[in-house]
Formats: sequence, C-alpha cells, structure tokens
Amino acid sequence: MADLINMKYTIIIEKGKESGYVAYAPALKGCVSQGMTKAEATRNIKEAIEVYIEALIEDGLPVPTEVGKDTIEELEVVAK
Repeated sequence: MADLINMKYTIIIEKGKESGYVAYAPALKGCVSQGMTKAEATRNIKEAIEVYIEALIEDGLPVPTEVGKDTIEELEVVAK
C-alpha cells in the first residue's frame, strides 16, 4: 500500500471571464480547474491537485510545498 501524503496548498478562485469560476494553485504550476460555482471550483481544484501530485510522484519528481508561508483569507485595504 502506498504512503499517503497530506499537504495544504493555497488556492485562488476568481470569477471567470464569461461565466463560473476559475481556481488554481500558485505553488503547482499549471494546476488549474473551474466550476460554475465557487464550491464546484473548489472541489474540482482539489481533485486536480491530487492528480497533479500523483503524477509528480509517479514520475519521480519532487512535490512542491508551501512550508513557511502564512495565509490570509481576505485582507481589506483602504488607501487615501
């Protein structure tokens, strides 16, 4: 049985240009997905990340991490 890898990644969800939402993981170059709702985009990017990491492992490549990174959910900025 293969060892399980449990990692956390930052994902960005943006409103699509025409419809729905686009989600991507900046630490995983090219790992992008989409969905009609934010929840669907989140589910889809989670699956995409899992497949992405499995492919890296199968190819013997290193799995990127986000160690030492602080995450802020939302930051409100007021400029004069």
